[in-house]
Amino acid sequence: MSVSLYYNAHRATPLTEAESASVERVVAAHTATFPYDEEESLYVYDGASSEPSEIIAGSTKMPFDPGRLMPVIAHVLDSVTELRRALPDARWRVHMDDLDVPWDEAEGYALPGMRDADLIAELAAAGGEDVAER
Repeated sequence: MSVSLYYNAHRATPLTEAESASVERVVAAHTATFPYDEEESLYVYDGASSEPSEIIAGSTKMPFDPGRLMPVIAHVLDSVTELRRALPDARWRVHMDDLDVPWDEAEGYALPGMRDADLIAELAAAGGEDVAER
């Protein structure tokens, strides 16, 4: 069974050309810096939504390797944080299945422990990946 991170934004008005370009820049930059070629990164859906007020939506499947979980979560949440800041007047929802990811004005989207080096090392050891390889 896989777990995914979902993100979407709603508002009454569609994206402007400038906002669409901003979204594309964020997606391209974060995709280019994603640390794992064989894992899913930020993925924004193409095309029109069935909900007229939805201006952006996407998801990322979380890795099965425990050693990659926190770096992937941190990278994707950083990406979604940047998207939210590019579209501040939208209503955002970010969640991992049934768990809503909280928003903090200073930090953005974050989960407890996602940048904890000891936790990341412990998860990497449990998954058999050498942290030094990253």
